[in-house]
Amino acid sequence: MLLDDELPGLSYLKLLCEQIPELDVVRAFNDPEVFLKEFSAFDFDLCILDIEMPGTNGIQVATLLKDKSVIFTTAYKDYASDAFDLDATDYVMKPVKFDRLQQAVNKVIKRFETENKTAKRIRLNTDKGSALIYFDQLVYVRTSEVDSRDKAAYLVTGANLQLKNISFEKLISLLPSDEFCRINKKELIALSCVQYFSTEQITTNLHFQADKPLVLALGETYRAEFIRKTKR
Repeated sequence: MLLDDELPGLSYLKLLCEQIPELDVVRAFNDPEVFLKEFSAFDFDLCILDIEMPGTNGIQVATLLKDKSVIFTTAYKDYASDAFDLDATDYVMKPVKFDRLQQAVNKVIKRFETENKTAKRIRLNTDKGSALIYFDQLVYVRTSEVDSRDKAAYLVTGANLQLKNISFEKLISLLPSDEFCRINKKELIALSCVQYFSTEQITTNLHFQADKPLVLALGETYRAEFIRKTKR
């Protein structure tokens, strides 16, 4: 979620965020009062917001976000101590530069990964409502054949769920990095389901619709990461 009362700055920030693969911009607001009325209706993990705004400033907004990660952007250094008192992930000076914003986002991702190492489950939106998905039950995720913005998630029991409007980048950031791996543009798997593999394909121990095990393509772009994770 983005919040900045200056439209040129907000548009520029949105443009930068859209160039960072790990980010999906859910909504951009230029009025803190409207943000406060509407933000609870959206599912988001991170808010990037300005501090100096008329009416309710960014510090006051951040106190209401509770469990959300926060990155402040501002042209003033005076608020740094207040920002970090709120446990903000980072404090980026304006004009915002792409490399500096990427650095701040990387801090958010690292925090997510640290938290997920101790977590056992995640809550995701599905076509049937919110669902708690336990990491040891999730084995395979692929792009939905109906809507590419959605994902079909398969559990060890053979049951499947339709995850609504979530990217692979977002999903990977929420899952334990040493237990799951994306293997091509349209699929990711739990490493626990790998039976054997070559440089081009993976044979799993999954049998969803046939007697033969599920065989998946290992994409060149994702090969090195997969091999690295299987060596752990």
